[in-house]
Order: sequence, then C-alpha cells, then structure tokens
Amino acid sequence: METDRRFKDRIQLPFKFDAEKMREEALALKEEHYEYYKVISLRAPAHLVDSSLPFPPPANDYADGSWTQWMDAPNLEKSPYLKKIVNQFDEYTTVNLVRLLFLAPNSVVKEHTDPTLSLEEEKSMIRLTIPIDNNEGVEFFLNGTLVPMKVGECWYLRLSEPHQVLNNGDFDRINLTLDLIPNDKILKIIHNTH
Repeated sequence: METDRRFKDRIQLPFKFDAEKMREEALALKEEHYEYYKVISLRAPAHLVDSSLPFPPPANDYADGSWTQWMDAPNLEKSPYLKKIVNQFDEYTTVNLVRLLFLAPNSVVKEHTDPTLSLEEEKSMIRLTIPIDNNEGVEFFLNGTLVPMKVGECWYLRLSEPHQVLNNGDFDRINLTLDLIPNDKILKIIHNTH
C-alpha cells in the first residue's frame, strides 16, 4: 500500500500541560531503579489490569484496538493530573493504550518503525506524545531530523517512519504517550494545526 503523505511527519498540537504536575506524578510511580527503559501502564488491555478477566482471542490487527477491552490501571487512579489529561482526550476520541515511558541517562532507543502508528495507514491508531522531562541531552529524531519537543507540549508523530531517541543527559527522559483511534474530531484538530 502506498502511503498517503497528506500530513507532515510531525505536528505540534494546540494543547499545553503542566509539566511539573506530570513529572511529580510520574516520579511517584517510578518506584525502583531500572537499567535502560521502563514502561508504566496507565491504561492497558483489561485482562492485564484485572487478571480475573478472560484473555482475549488473538488479534488479527492490533492497531484497531477492538481486539480487547481497555481499562484504567491502578497507576492512573493514583495520578489525578495524568487522569485529567487522559479524560480530556477521551472527550475527542477513543483512547486505548496510555503509558509513561522512561529512558535512563546515557541510553538510546535504536532507530525503528511502528508500522500501525500513522494517520496515513489504513486501520491505524495514532500516538500522541507529551514530553514530561526532556533534559538538555535528550534528542528525538524522526526521519533523520530532530523533533524539537518541549515539556508540556503535545505532538503527533508519524511513527511508521524511522525514529530514534538519545538520552545523553544526566536524568531520565519521561514521556506520556496516548494511543488514539483517529476520528473526525481529532482529525479536525490535526488538520487545523497542520
């Protein structure tokens, strides 16, 4: 399938969030040391949040999100400001996977692609990224060029394209990511920003 390039590969959306409140809640959830990369689920497949729920059948297409029910994790319930952000996006569209992503100092996420995370792909989800803590040593590259994301901003990135992250700083890089089902409301926001 040839990719339609109607959208830029990066779009800063017209949302701004309190980075200090997000950082405080994120750090409260980060209990133990980790060596490289840590993921804290805030909304996840229901069977992973509540083990009494049945495991869903295998997914033919993970990207459409309909293969499972999605449930707020206990970590989201402990984080009122992060929950407020998730609820804000729930008003626009269906929000599936929500995570805090920590990248340790002096670490790299090697260049890769996420084939289903793009507006241009059929049956895709999109991922919005909200940087919480980007020290001066953090660099996010998409298609070989730096994306100048600042804390508290909200970005759509075409992650079906090659991207990588470098944390050459002294502190964790922390991002909040929300995987959404694209619909007319969120597309209108992206189109008007685009």
